Amino acid sequence: MTYLTESALHKGIKIVIADDHRVVLEGFIARLEREPDIKVVATASNGVEAIEMVKVHQPDVVLMDVSMPIMNGIEATEVLAKEYAEARVLMLTMHDNREYIMKVMQSGAVGYMLKEISAEKMVQAIKTVHQGSTYFCESTTQTLFSQQIEASQPTANPLSRREESVLRLVAQGGSSKKIAQLLNISYRTVETHRQNIKHKLDLHSTAELAKYAFEHGLTK
Repeated sequence: MTYLTESALHKGIKIVIADDHRVVLEGFIARLEREPDIKVVATASNGVEAIEMVKVHQPDVVLMDVSMPIMNGIEATEVLAKEYAEARVLMLTMHDNREYIMKVMQSGAVGYMLKEISAEKMVQAIKTVHQGSTYFCESTTQTLFSQQIEASQPTANPLSRREESVLRLVAQGGSSKKIAQLLNISYRTVETHRQNIKHKLDLHSTAELAKYAFEHGLTK
């Protein structure tokens, strides 16, 4: 694990990066150090270290590799979602398949991107999840769409048209503030819709809402 200098702790979005490949870590740091409003405050090489770094530094966003020794990224994210929910986890992986994406969404992560993502898109992803939205890279979204289960029997939709509209925008990464602007309703009304949707669908996180929307074709 690495603690960065105290100068990295001033204004900006605080980042912890967890990856067991040193070259990858250095590459991510190099990408982000050019951003004046993003500060990498610590790194970790496994899930256990990642949790410790989050506990010590209280970052805004965690870039978490999926495959790591001792404790993998999905296991670490499950712990963070329960104990340090304010740290928004963006999962980094080389895997672009439905099984991995579903596991990540269930773990409590709020974003999923491939390690080959451009520096520009990485910065966009960090800022998006920091603002309270979800982020899934384009190829991930395409994978979810192309592999939707079409053979399942349709079930009654418990959501109203307005709730469907809110859910669709949530799945697209919209924050409550942004959704309120797009639908021309109040922020409080959006929050009420979100809570009603969670209650009706028995879901508990934004990632689960996005998963439901993808699987039921509500993102088109």
